[in-house]
Amino acid sequence: MASINTRPNSTFLVILAFAIVYVVWGSTYYFIQVAVISIPPMMLGAMRFLAAGWLLLIWCLVRGERFGTRNQILTSVITGLMMLLGGTGAVIWAEKWLPSSLVAILISSSPFWFVLLDFPKWKENLTNRSIIAGLIIGFIGVNLMFYDKITAAFSQGGNQLELLGLGILLFGTVSWAGGSLVSKYKASATANMTSAIQMLAAGTVFGIGSILLKEWKGFEWSEVPSGAWFSVVYLVIFGSLIAYSAYIWLLRVRSAAQVSTYAYVNPLIAVLLGVAFGGEHITLMQAAGLIVILIGVLMINLSKFRKVEKQ
Repeated sequence: MASINTRPNSTFLVILAFAIVYVVWGSTYYFIQVAVISIPPMMLGAMRFLAAGWLLLIWCLVRGERFGTRNQILTSVITGLMMLLGGTGAVIWAEKWLPSSLVAILISSSPFWFVLLDFPKWKENLTNRSIIAGLIIGFIGVNLMFYDKITAAFSQGGNQLELLGLGILLFGTVSWAGGSLVSKYKASATANMTSAIQMLAAGTVFGIGSILLKEWKGFEWSEVPSGAWFSVVYLVIFGSLIAYSAYIWLLRVRSAAQVSTYAYVNPLIAVLLGVAFGGEHITLMQAAGLIVILIGVLMINLSKFRKVEKQ
């Protein structure tokens, strides 16, 4: 999408980018869970982002795109670590203990962190009644969504790993939102070059972490089923090369709150895939929590959508 930056933004391209982020990222939760069953989490992160990062970097260089200044490169490295290592890495780890549908539903709280961490927009966001109400409603929704899980984690020792997974996801969600906002306000070179540097930085740290944790010890490539390899390929091509690049570009041409709406649709896609292919199920309380979360997020962005329509 690098060439898009040099001409007025096409409505069709914006809609296409949103559609890609909505649908593709919703499906990645399922494929991550399939892959992480057979491939250690840090190793999976290294495979995904190093492969995607090098492919995109080569594409950028062939097109004559430049790395940018030293500060721009450093910004890309930092935001890449915040978003991909902290954000996506948290999802990979959490899916060792939590169903992909529940992971996606908790990630749907991301827009709340976008609002809270978007300091330049604090006056606009935090004095808006619909935004404040949305934050409160969203908080209630998250508690409804995970009430059973949190209660069970405190009452039964065997569920402590699930509580750990929830904590990791919370950290990852905050890290992702923070990195996205830094990337938006301190944009570097082109969107594609930024994505490439971010993925290479995260993939490198994932690789170092895998070595330090000795994930390679006892790992047998031949024992990884074809389904897991297919998931890795899907995550590299669709999840990273296509959807992540579309996301970085959208951050530049649309408001952070608008872009964060990917979290509305992602859970629905993940839930459908988890139920259809992963044998997962969702309780009535969890479904109610999901509805409340989406209502809260919609209220947060309602005034922003009205402003866009008036422009």
